[in-house]
Amino acid sequence: MSFDLHVSYRQAYLVDETDDAMGPGDLLRDHPTHPVGIIRVADGCAFLITGLHTGTVGFSVTVADHDPGADTEGYEDIVEISFESEAGQVSLHECGGEKFHELPELPAGPGWYRLRYHAQDMDKAAEIDTSREIIDRYLLQIWPQSESVPRVVKSASGSLAYWRQPR
Repeated sequence: MSFDLHVSYRQAYLVDETDDAMGPGDLLRDHPTHPVGIIRVADGCAFLITGLHTGTVGFSVTVADHDPGADTEGYEDIVEISFESEAGQVSLHECGGEKFHELPELPAGPGWYRLRYHAQDMDKAAEIDTSREIIDRYLLQIWPQSESVPRVVKSASGSLAYWRQPR
């Protein structure tokens, strides 16, 4: 599924739909030994970082029952991280929690999933504070997989290098 996603402060959230589902209160810490920078996970929430500070980005999500394969030709940066879903259902929330996008039910129900986050034109979008036109675009792939270490699949932008630095 694809849609326009409004971001503020370069952020959006993937949230596990438990009874107390909420986005994070602040920027989550990156993985201490395997930093991937632009996606960070904790307590049923994934913090997704974009290049554009405020405005609309292009966003696509694929929920699959197996690894759909990375789109290494279509995106500059690609990172992966494990995510545990307690509910077996997630949604994508815009910053501030005003709007969210329902996503398909996770194919294996509650349990461990792999998130692969693709980014294109983050550097170009980072130079612009606010935009109504789509500059950067993202693809989030979700599939069942046992917990494993985060990894960088592809890194071509300065934005990914920036976000991988300790904060």
